[in-house]
Amino acid sequence: MSEVREGLAYSREHEWAEKRGEKLVRAGITDYAQSLLGDIVFVELPEPGTVVAAGDSVGSIESVKTVSELYSPVGGTVTAVNESLVDRPELVNGEPYDGGWMIEVELDGDVEEAFEGLLTAEGYREHLA
Repeated sequence: MSEVREGLAYSREHEWAEKRGEKLVRAGITDYAQSLLGDIVFVELPEPGTVVAAGDSVGSIESVKTVSELYSPVGGTVTAVNESLVDRPELVNGEPYDGGWMIEVELDGDVEEAFEGLLTAEGYREHLA
């Protein structure tokens, strides 16, 4: 069974979002998503300063099996990307919620409002079932 962490919000496209402050959110792909992709060999991420809306494509993830789009679970401005993934994309497989995070976004609005359209851990587990 894939790990679904409490305290995170989840999109139906298998991204997670974590509140990192009043207006800052860190995001990446879920354990379920990385397990479907298989061994990840390349991650393409947006440039800091890129403005995104919730659901926008913000890059791609390439595995030995396929290439998949990465979507932002929230809207705002990308303030940071995980530079470690350039040399070590396999971090996404081993640590999807920790060392394998992908982007940080400064929200346009309120964090509670940004998370309204996302699933709780329980809701995401039901979505996977």
